[in-house]
Amino acid sequence: MIVGYPFSAVVGHDDLKLALLLNAVSPAIGGVLVRGEKGTAKSTVVRSLAALLPEVAVVAGCRFSCDPAAPDPSCPDGPHESGLSPQTRPARLVELPVGASEDRVAGSLDLERALTEGVKAFEPGLLAAAHRGVLYVDEVNLLHDHLVDLLLDAAAMGVAHVEREGVSVRHAARFLLVGTMNPEEGELRPQLLDRFGLAVEVRASRDPAERAEVVRRRLAFDADPAGYTGAYAAGERDLAQRIAAARERLPAVTLPDDALRGITAVCAAFDVEGMRADLVMARAAVALAAWEGRDEVTPGDVRTAARLALPHRRRRDPFDDPGQGLDEERLEQALSEALSPDDDSGDDAPDDGPDDDGPGGGGAPGGEPADAPPGEGGGTGGRRPESPGAPYRTRLLAPEAVGRGGPAGRRGRTTGESGRAAGARTPDGRLRRLDLPATLAAAAPHQRGRGRTGSGLVLRREDLREALREGRESNLVLFCVDASGSMAARTRMRAVKGAVLSLLLDAYQRRDKVGLVTFRGEEATVALPPTSSVELASGRLARLATGGRTPLAAGLRRAERVLAAERLRDPRRRPLLVVVTDGRHTSGPDPVITARRLAEVASVVVDCEHGPVRLGLAGRLAAALGGTAIRLEELAADHLAAVVRDVRKVA
Repeated sequence: MIVGYPFSAVVGHDDLKLALLLNAVSPAIGGVLVRGEKGTAKSTVVRSLAALLPEVAVVAGCRFSCDPAAPDPSCPDGPHESGLSPQTRPARLVELPVGASEDRVAGSLDLERALTEGVKAFEPGLLAAAHRGVLYVDEVNLLHDHLVDLLLDAAAMGVAHVEREGVSVRHAARFLLVGTMNPEEGELRPQLLDRFGLAVEVRASRDPAERAEVVRRRLAFDADPAGYTGAYAAGERDLAQRIAAARERLPAVTLPDDALRGITAVCAAFDVEGMRADLVMARAAVALAAWEGRDEVTPGDVRTAARLALPHRRRRDPFDDPGQGLDEERLEQALSEALSPDDDSGDDAPDDGPDDDGPGGGGAPGGEPADAPPGEGGGTGGRRPESPGAPYRTRLLAPEAVGRGGPAGRRGRTTGESGRAAGARTPDGRLRRLDLPATLAAAAPHQRGRGRTGSGLVLRREDLREALREGRESNLVLFCVDASGSMAARTRMRAVKGAVLSLLLDAYQRRDKVGLVTFRGEEATVALPPTSSVELASGRLARLATGGRTPLAAGLRRAERVLAAERLRDPRRRPLLVVVTDGRHTSGPDPVITARRLAEVASVVVDCEHGPVRLGLAGRLAAALGGTAIRLEELAADHLAAVVRDVRKVA
């Protein structure tokens, strides 16, 4: 028997534990997103919650965990007779692996019964297994977007709809959704981030005494899990009873008008989009009052609910930090104004300026912070960092060839296990994904010759067909940026940084991994190793200073080494090299010769050369790389659309 770590034994993480307990009291809040660095016990806390949830009564034999007191009328295993003897079982903790397929999550056609009995039957997925329990997704930011959407839709509606392979099923799916993630591995999309009810930032304690207590307790648990858990059994029972009592009290808790005004005023003061934040705050405040044993929501409940429900909804730009906490002063001011409606002092409303998001508001800040990494700030021969220009929508830069099952994204084309159906084929080895219609079509003409009797089909190995799908993959986009003195002339670097920032925004939207190599003076440096966090790349770009000579060949050699190392680490992800330069090569060997060594990598050269005299090195560089060259002003998608319109007019 596997013994879980006790919830009450976890040291610290008060906000995380409170957010989980509030969702246990009221799953309608919408779940919890736990953001934090690795090794902070995120998974331990989440897994320990399941033991505190009350046991559930289910209809015996029902695969969808129907409640005997109110069975689901649309249950695929129903209709259930009334007066059945209930069967009780512990609430489940269902873990959804990052590599799960859509049919594993939502359910699919039961292939065994379809092939042996010739009937269409539904095989439940993880959503059905998690009904009336906890659905836990570790590394939710690495989950495919369409799966996250599916999970959040089911969590919001309490119902899962499955329409696939000739099967149409609807079943109840009410669960406590918990996702954990490490922001260093990439962020969730803002529209998905907003769908989680509460969000908590988790960090390891910096107090040596508290860290020592964490280690002491963990070692004691590892030495004797059963004995250690038994020592906390009384505390666990108290928490479980308190959750059950709060659930019973929840319907009787009232939300006064002044508390509701406080909720809406806070959401308006922080300029939160939509109404989901207001609803989540109201539900969380009511659940908190029930948890505390009160029958009415207080301003303190509203304040705590705001602290848990709003920080991840305040992102105004993809590069803003979603883990940034609330401005406590603004929160108090909004609450005091809402709870004092007779006060007309509207001039004291909180400022929505750049104080919360840093200088520049909509992207990377322009100034150079004190902690700029070596080689990126000023230094010998370097100018003060130029702030980026405003980002814009860029044209799609992508490898021309079709990939072979790379990580899901939205850039290059790929064949693999996800995407739209593109046909079927005979498997060239182990069958990975059965294409049922194609398999049945291949077997159907041979049934009489094989002596078929009864309703089942006679299948043979040669009948099996594998689904062939074509979708979009994410790439590694490695930027190789010229930071020499010639790039700084006539504030050109501002436009260049704006262009790279726009490409970073495009990489963010397409779920790419990004890296940044810069070259100036006599050498090239890796300003940012390949990462899924484009926010880091944006910050490094903003702090990038210029000056010195142009060692273009050194930049290409450094990019070659980065790509070689990344190919060993992540072989399925195809690279796209984006070289940004004015072609004013002034230091080192001939860059065209160096570029030929990268001819197998999909490449784009962004030509920033200006002036009446042009050397044309960017074009020769692109030819040596086997890629394409585009001028800086041609990078914008609007420019490409304008060129297409002009061509059509001439035609």
